[in-house]
Amino acid sequence: MIYEMTVQVRVPDIKEGQKWYQTLLKKVPDFIPHEGFAEWELIPGCWLQVAEGAPADGSGPIRFGVADIEAERDRLRRELHIESFEICSRKEVPVKWGTFSDPWGNRLGFFEYLNETEKKERIKAILGK
Repeated sequence: MIYEMTVQVRVPDIKEGQKWYQTLLKKVPDFIPHEGFAEWELIPGCWLQVAEGAPADGSGPIRFGVADIEAERDRLRRELHIESFEICSRKEVPVKWGTFSDPWGNRLGFFEYLNETEKKERIKAILGK
């Protein structure tokens, strides 16, 4: 039985990486167990780890569910100077999505449910809100 998960990205300078990810995630790390490592619990049981080291080529993207992908794209353009962030959709896919990279080449992205009822049900099921 899987009950929790972690996903890790690597950055060459942990101080710069932590600052960048704090802005992306709009919060400080939940756990810094040792030098060169920071963790954020994104939703209960789902952790993003940022570790000092060489980024892996060709990995990702790691996509995060958001309530308003356009607003998040605009915020990233403003706060993190992310210019390459195209929002995509296909009629057979129930979400729209976009992919971008952090300054070190780690591929990230956001997705948003197209159906408002489904979006609210997913948020309630996961976050209890």
